[in-house]
Amino acid sequence: MIIDIPEGEDPIPYVWAEMVPQIGTAAATYSMAVYDHSRLGLREFEAARLRVAQINGCVFCLDWRTERDGDKVEEGFADAVTDWRTTDAFDDRTRLAAEYAERYAVDHHGIDDAFWTRMKAHYSQHEIVELSMAIGSWLAFGRLNHVLGLDSTCVLTHH
Repeated sequence: MIIDIPEGEDPIPYVWAEMVPQIGTAAATYSMAVYDHSRLGLREFEAARLRVAQINGCVFCLDWRTERDGDKVEEGFADAVTDWRTTDAFDDRTRLAAEYAERYAVDHHGIDDAFWTRMKAHYSQHEIVELSMAIGSWLAFGRLNHVLGLDSTCVLTHH
């Protein structure tokens, strides 16, 4: 871990809330809003989130599974996300969510009109904006946690 964490402190809350409270609290509010106010389907949401986690390498994010009303994606879903191009476990919306997350994270300049045509055939403008903001959150905060080494020391708790 790059940051020294006092004994007994949970790394992410300590770094975000104690070290930079004005920025960290706002970042945490944004991060939680993505989960608390999303209207995307759970499979689409998790496909995008897990693809970003795979790209970031964030251990915490890779272990996390979003839960909605007691529902989570099935066992093996993360493997399907890895194989989003060829898996038969995804419908078009879920596959596009994983593809968009990957392109957003590693080749945002390569997102072309043909991709947007496919996205607009399956997602409303509202959903595209929401998915874009969610991917941005996961990319930034998952990468921050991984780069600082916070992700490998965190305890999973329900938000």
